[in-house]
Amino acid sequence: MVEDYPDPPTDPPSLSAATLQAKLDAGESVRLLDVRDRDEYEEWRLRGESVTATQLPFTKFLQAKVTGEVDSLVAEVAGTGPITVVCGRGEASAFVAGLLTEHSVEAQNLSDGMEGWARLYEAREILCDDAIVLQYRRPSSGCLGYMVISDGSAAVVDPLRAFTGRYVADAADHNASLTHAIDTHVHADHVSGVRRLAEETGAEPVLSERAVARGVDDVTALADDETLRVGSATLEPRPLPGHTTGMTGFTVGDVLLAGDSVFLDSVARPDLEAGADGARDLARDLHRTLTDRLGALPDETRVAPGHYSESAVPSDDGTFTAPLGALRDRLPGFTMDREAFVEYVCDDIPPRPANFERVIAINLGTEAADDDTAFELELGPNNCAAAPTDTV
Repeated sequence: MVEDYPDPPTDPPSLSAATLQAKLDAGESVRLLDVRDRDEYEEWRLRGESVTATQLPFTKFLQAKVTGEVDSLVAEVAGTGPITVVCGRGEASAFVAGLLTEHSVEAQNLSDGMEGWARLYEAREILCDDAIVLQYRRPSSGCLGYMVISDGSAAVVDPLRAFTGRYVADAADHNASLTHAIDTHVHADHVSGVRRLAEETGAEPVLSERAVARGVDDVTALADDETLRVGSATLEPRPLPGHTTGMTGFTVGDVLLAGDSVFLDSVARPDLEAGADGARDLARDLHRTLTDRLGALPDETRVAPGHYSESAVPSDDGTFTAPLGALRDRLPGFTMDREAFVEYVCDDIPPRPANFERVIAINLGTEAADDDTAFELELGPNNCAAAPTDTV
């Protein structure tokens, strides 16, 4: 149901999602007022070390306009400085920002609200001698994806269906044709764009043989020793099971596209494929991935993960990457005893991603969803990591 909101009493300034993200990246203080209902706010909200957020429902401001108590409501908003008002689609927040402006409060509306925030998708280049490697990030969920470009060809790794048009446009901007659309594993937190890219561009859809064994029948099954050529660059598969049985990373030059195996501040969770009963076996496999399979790579390998958390610190070039040696020094698993590691990752597993069972079914190809449904299903933060390292 689409709600009708009253027009703002004063037309307020607006702030785009991209501008807000730039402020967060720069560490600027951001004072947020979220006027959604409490349950929506608790389920998914804007976060960040420099964010001070307050939730007050829209209905309170409607009442305050009538009773003349707007100033008392403003006093409940934590923090200092300009107020950025947030709602689902930027409509209720426009009214509240306008009401505050009318009362001489410096306020602005987050245009398009949380939906606009969910559609923000940014790219930065990772330095690599063998190819151009772009890292895509979706700040609203912490999802990271990649494009590898070489000599007129391009491959997308872990594409999101909501942004297939972006990949096509970026490949064209680099005078490249999309030749491969690759998933590192069967994802549980977002709807894959592999099939859509294959349909629209003719790119070859690729998953590892071990991932295909879960029941995917409309993609190319890649053997663990089978490389992919993208122009003059080589993508070498690296089996990294533990998060799922089919989890496979790819190296291009000295960059490891690690998928959901290891992150900048944590390691993968092992329960989304096999459930709690099979989590300990996958955790043991994850321990072997960290100690043996990644042990074959040098410390200088630049790890480019499939997600980042709000506590993750980007590297100097702004990408969410880190040398493998640095991760070995600070993350559990690389030095922990196997059974101690299993206890660590299995005894305090965070909540599962919203709608994860249906998202998995869509990505397996056993269920269909239109674009609007797919977009709604994947809204919210990712939960593909085990507990962060500061809880060890």
